[in-house]
Amino acid sequence: MTARVGVVTFPGSLDDKDAARAVSLAGAEPVALWHADPDLKGVDAVVLPGGFSYGDYLRCGAIARFAPLMSELVPAARSGALPVLGICNGFQILCESHLLPGALTRNSSLRFVNRDQVLRMENTRTAWTNGYDEGQEILVVLKSGEGSYVADEETLDQLESEGRVVARYVGGNPNGSRRDIAGVTNAHGNVVGLMPHPEHAVEALTGPSTEGLGFFTSILGHLAAPAQA
Repeated sequence: MTARVGVVTFPGSLDDKDAARAVSLAGAEPVALWHADPDLKGVDAVVLPGGFSYGDYLRCGAIARFAPLMSELVPAARSGALPVLGICNGFQILCESHLLPGALTRNSSLRFVNRDQVLRMENTRTAWTNGYDEGQEILVVLKSGEGSYVADEETLDQLESEGRVVARYVGGNPNGSRRDIAGVTNAHGNVVGLMPHPEHAVEALTGPSTEGLGFFTSILGHLAAPAQA
C-alpha cells in the first residue's frame, strides 16, 4: 500500500506545494492537511513546510503551534508514533511546540539568506534520514531570515552526546547557528527539524541537486521497515 504523507498548509505557508511534489517524487501519496482541521486523515507521516505561518507575527511558529491540527499532531509525534518533518518555518513550529528543543532566532547577519548550502549528515538513524550515509555531504537550498539555531550549553551538550544533531552546515556558518547545527531530532528519532529546504533539491531541472530527495525516500524506508521485520 502506498504511504500517505500529510503536508500541512497554514496561512502564509509558501512551500507546501513543493513539499507535496517531493513526497510524490519519492513514491508516496501527498495528502493536503488544513491548519484549522484537527483531523490528520489517517496519514502515515506529516511534513510541516516552510513559509511564514500566520505572517510570523509574535515569533516564527508561535501562533501555528496553537492551530487546531496541532492538537492531534503534537501528542502523536511526542509518543513516537507519528513521523514529522519540519522544514524552515516547520522547524520553528516544532520548537515552539516543544517537540524539539531550542529556538530559531534572527540570522547573525540580520539579513535574509538565500543560497545553495552544503550539509553534512550527522545522524542517519532517524525516520527522515536513514537513506543517507553518516558523514555524507549533500547540496540543498537555504532561505531564511530567522534560521539561527540556539539553545543553552546543557541542551547542546545533550544533543551532541545523544547523537541528535541531524545535520551541520559545511563551508561556513550562514546564520550563526550554535555549533553549525542545521537540524536536530527528538529522542525517538521520529521528529526532525531542518532549517534548509530539501524539497527544493529533488529535481535536476529546478534544484541545485537531487540530494534532498533522500529525506522523502527515507520516510518510505522507515514506514516499510516494520513489515519487513
